Amino acid sequence: MSWSTFDTWIVVAGALCAVACALPGCFLVLRRMSMMGDAISHAVLPGLAAAFLLTGSRTSLVMFVGAAIVGVLTAVFTQWISRFGNVDRGAAMGIVFTTMFAVGLIMIVQAADRVDLDPGCVLYGALELTPLDTWRVAGLEFPRVVGVMAVITALNLGVIAILFKELRLSTFDPGLSDTLGFSSQLIHYLLMTMVAVTTVAAFEAVGSIIVIAMLIVPAATALLVTRRLVPMLVIACGAGVLAAAAGHWMAVAVPAWFGADATSSSGMMAVASGLIFALAWLFGPAGGLLAGIFHRPPDGRSITNNET
Repeated sequence: MSWSTFDTWIVVAGALCAVACALPGCFLVLRRMSMMGDAISHAVLPGLAAAFLLTGSRTSLVMFVGAAIVGVLTAVFTQWISRFGNVDRGAAMGIVFTTMFAVGLIMIVQAADRVDLDPGCVLYGALELTPLDTWRVAGLEFPRVVGVMAVITALNLGVIAILFKELRLSTFDPGLSDTLGFSSQLIHYLLMTMVAVTTVAAFEAVGSIIVIAMLIVPAATALLVTRRLVPMLVIACGAGVLAAAAGHWMAVAVPAWFGADATSSSGMMAVASGLIFALAWLFGPAGGLLAGIFHRPPDGRSITNNET
């Protein structure tokens, strides 16, 4: 295969999406809220439709604001149902996102004669087409998605850097966080806002289904390699970038081995993420299968710090 600037921009766009998603994704995994990304990525559909119906505009900013608002409301509604309805959090997520996703599909169908929102693009993305939609800044031309995701990545990095202590404390010990004056609820909603904004920005390129893999799989991979938060964030971002590069290469090269045309780059990026996770599951020093076998005492007990 011949590699072009077009391919490079596709990988850069995918890598930025992966890094932007992996940063809040690590905290979702640690909080055992992995499916919140799934919930938000599906629930933003009515926000897209409502933004168009209210404004009559399909501009990216209008759609982004509408989807982001609904994404945040998804997290709020899930929390309310779980707390006041005495419903398990996982069930609350399922209730909210399936209802809102269905409402969004109905709204798009009803407005089909006035809006060309393609449910397929919302679900699967159009990463291969992102280099065609460009911005020109200071004489430099680059894909719009790259610019948007670079800003989102920088914002996520900034929030985590500034509130790292609060995020870490509220993640591992919410009670202590509240006692020390750091509202765990406020931090929770801030994290959900990060997830919502990142999801809305990313699914334009990679689709609402694939963005779930970006949010969760690199973070879960990193957790099998390390039990320390900062290395986990770094490894998750690295795994996301590697999955983006390997996924696009696989999308172009692998089908040709079987005489077929190139396939979806975003889909192959998710496959590459899964393969990287499989390697970490087998060989990861913190939670890998082989590490557990070779470090297990003959009687089957796990070795603890007191036993070493």
